[in-house]
Amino acid sequence: MFVLENNYPNWKNLKIHESSPGSRGASAKIKKDCLNYAASQFFPEEKLGINIRSFRNEDLEDQTFEDETFDIVITQDVMEHVYHPEKAFAEIARTLKKGGAHIFTVPIINRHNKTEIWAKLDSNGNTVFLDEPEYHGNPITSQGSPVTMHWGFDIVDFIKESSGLETQIVHLDYLQLGIRADFIEVLISKKI
Repeated sequence: MFVLENNYPNWKNLKIHESSPGSRGASAKIKKDCLNYAASQFFPEEKLGINIRSFRNEDLEDQTFEDETFDIVITQDVMEHVYHPEKAFAEIARTLKKGGAHIFTVPIINRHNKTEIWAKLDSNGNTVFLDEPEYHGNPITSQGSPVTMHWGFDIVDFIKESSGLETQIVHLDYLQLGIRADFIEVLISKKI
């Protein structure tokens, strides 16, 4: 919210897509206050573009939204669960209006080391871990989401090559605002 409000103080009047929102925190505030808010989750067994449980069913790698639909796309700890992040970043760029931004958090586990692919899909669509299996919480299933990527700071170059978006990493450490933790970077990828 700090990054959103500082960079887009008029966010309440913008068209925002949030992929995989939670039910509290920034997601709840954006949903409540943004006039043109679209929330999506991915239900792989269902048809894309339809509403399921008050969410639009969208695959970040193959979205049904029209080109240049949104001013802002938000993902919070989602991009470490995508099997083909190059497709997801390209699709996000496609759905952003010129001047729009993807504002997101992702754990930068590898910091100054290269990004590692942590899991992939086999020919049958099953998850194959290339290292120790790792799962994070998922707002729509108790099974959790497999971690597919351990990102490094080279994510900035990856996004540029995949989507053309220019990315800035904002390092937050404002104890007076209660912001201090590991893996608290916020990334802003802009469509110039």
